[in-house]
Amino acid sequence: MRPSFVRQVLREMIVAFQFLTRIPMPSIPFGATSLSSSIRFFPFIGLVIGASAALLQHVLLPHLPRPIVAFALVLYLVLLTGCLHEDGLADTADGFGGGWSKEQILAIMKDSRIGSYGATALFLSLLARYLMLALLPLEHFTAYLISAHVLCRWTSLPLGYFLPAARQNDGQGAQIASMTSLSSLIFGSIFSAAVVILALRWSAVKPILTALIAVVLSGWIYSKKIGGVTGDCFGATTQLTEVAVYLCGEWHP
Repeated sequence: MRPSFVRQVLREMIVAFQFLTRIPMPSIPFGATSLSSSIRFFPFIGLVIGASAALLQHVLLPHLPRPIVAFALVLYLVLLTGCLHEDGLADTADGFGGGWSKEQILAIMKDSRIGSYGATALFLSLLARYLMLALLPLEHFTAYLISAHVLCRWTSLPLGYFLPAARQNDGQGAQIASMTSLSSLIFGSIFSAAVVILALRWSAVKPILTALIAVVLSGWIYSKKIGGVTGDCFGATTQLTEVAVYLCGEWHP
């Protein structure tokens, strides 16, 4: 394996970690195509995030009640990712909830202030994740936690490949939209499917289909309403997919 190839892979993984997490990473130059090149590793970052949260659950569970452990996990995930996806969900909810035209929606989404739609969406997202992590059967907990974080971060690949940027020079969104390569989409999709199938076996079908549906429906709405995607849209779909995959858990009455 060529040293230059190894360096390129490591550079892309570091960029993915820097973008999706608050984990300290070596400082490297960030170019115009750095983010679009690193997107193939987004599901891998999801694997690391999900596995670390599962490890935290195993450490805390013998000592604390499950509701408190679930709260600790949600807090850990929010701190680890720097509220990146929560911010996207809130801005997207405000824009699509309060705007009628493309221009209105994009203007509201760009406003840093949070509105009633954004606050409500954020509250419901946090509440849903807390309740599901507190109630998900323990025998399937780790498998669904890891699968959810892999699949929710996989959603950025098809959105970035198939949809254009809703507005040019939109920072991170414009660096991914229509700039995600087919090879990145294929690599990330195969990796994500392999991890989920390994974790859930035959039960993997429902979460994978759920993630696909979340991408198709959200992508259709973004395309219809604003003609593409923004960075906030990626975050919103990530959040919605995480919750949707938890819902696929094998619940017992």
